[in-house]
Amino acid sequence: MKPLLDLRHLQLIQAITETGRITDAAKKLGVTPSALSHRLREAERRLDVPLFTRMHKKLRRTPAADYMAVVAERILTDLSRAEEDVRRMNANVQHVVRLSVEAYSNYRWLPSFIKFLKLRTDGIDIQIMAGVRGDPVSGLLNRHLDIAIMSGNVSQAGISSLPLFEDPLLYIMPPTHRLAGRDYVEGSDIVGEPFITYTKIPEPDREFALLFRPTDSYPKWAATVELPEAIVELVASDLGTSVLSNWAVQSALKEGRIVGARVTQDGITVPWRAVLRTEDIEGDDPIHQVARLLSEWCRQPGCGFHIT
Repeated sequence: MKPLLDLRHLQLIQAITETGRITDAAKKLGVTPSALSHRLREAERRLDVPLFTRMHKKLRRTPAADYMAVVAERILTDLSRAEEDVRRMNANVQHVVRLSVEAYSNYRWLPSFIKFLKLRTDGIDIQIMAGVRGDPVSGLLNRHLDIAIMSGNVSQAGISSLPLFEDPLLYIMPPTHRLAGRDYVEGSDIVGEPFITYTKIPEPDREFALLFRPTDSYPKWAATVELPEAIVELVASDLGTSVLSNWAVQSALKEGRIVGARVTQDGITVPWRAVLRTEDIEGDDPIHQVARLLSEWCRQPGCGFHIT
């Protein structure tokens, strides 16, 4: 139901409540007394209830005005506070670009990229959208997201991408595993090994199609866990092994909680791309600027992503 009164009516009620006179309230609001009288009649007409009665050149509140004065104070105070919060939060920010990483929630690279971005742009803020990482393409198309960092090649109408980096897949295992210390593993090495997979849907550039299927060698499917960070914890606890992207498990590798080996002697690398709507990939669009600078940053040594 649409409210009958506008903010200007609430301001009127508040001003008259504080001053008791039309002339004083008009001065407080910066309007003429006749304009304020007209606004008062309009409010009473919309509500079909009298708000004030005249008594010795002053206005006396009716019970309806008493109630509305409390509501007006709360609404106007909340609105003023919200406006001030927005001004402080978004000082010098003209554009907010919403970004997410497919599947992974490792954002240790983010501070370095933001510093890189702020040296080259002005007025652009980054907002991380963790809730759409499971289906970033839909997030892009329904405009809940502006840039998705995704692996593989994305083919979808209305979607374009910029290359970021190539990253090897790693077979990860606990430090006590029998294959720990190997430079690489083949499909035959892990037959029967308890294996925790992110998804059982075969993808053309992943381990199922490039490691298991060619040699007809398969591990023992132990679990399907759609959260890579949880997979790392299970592997570190010796509850299975897995294959994940190298850059996303660097922290656990450095801490020694897991160890990794190249997948096949030649290795399997996966391309990562900045994916955005095609309409945003032209000119100086802020979304395109961020995607282009992200691609540029990824080509620099030590950017935070592993680059082969």
